[in-house]
Amino acid sequence: MPLFENEDELIVRLQARDAAAMTLFYRQYGKLFYPVILRIVRNVPAAEDVLQDAMVKIWSSFAAFDPDKGYLFTWALRICRNAAIDHLRDRRVREAQRTQSLDGSGAAQRAAPPSFLPEHVGVRELTQRLRPEYRRLIDLLYFEGLTQVEAAERLQMPLGTVKTHSRQAIKELVKLLS
Repeated sequence: MPLFENEDELIVRLQARDAAAMTLFYRQYGKLFYPVILRIVRNVPAAEDVLQDAMVKIWSSFAAFDPDKGYLFTWALRICRNAAIDHLRDRRVREAQRTQSLDGSGAAQRAAPPSFLPEHVGVRELTQRLRPEYRRLIDLLYFEGLTQVEAAERLQMPLGTVKTHSRQAIKELVKLLS
């Protein structure tokens, strides 16, 4: 549904690079595009910047718009959505690069051996308080990284028994932690 009385005339004016037509386009469509961008970006100043960038992109690439292939609103909305998504991707890349440069120092990697897993701190001691069959199963599943099928084969137990014992062992560990 066009927002203008004669959207075809607006399209012709935009294709002719009429700045007044772009101002009119921005005033009408910008109000509709902004909430879509804000929903993606989730940051008011960033959404305003993305909207401005998208409008520039719409203005500069308007020659590519073909009214026979779709509506002006849909075409422009897609550009705005893609600009918002590109903004998120760019920010993530920048943050990842900053994080990578901090991790790249190697100090954290030298401080702990590669086999060190913080989530295992104190867990091995807790497993010593389990029944021997539960302890062996937890060792195989969590410290040696075997699957339940592999643990069943190694312990020569039915898979159902391995599943039941592992579930019971975890329940006992939870009680010990409480």
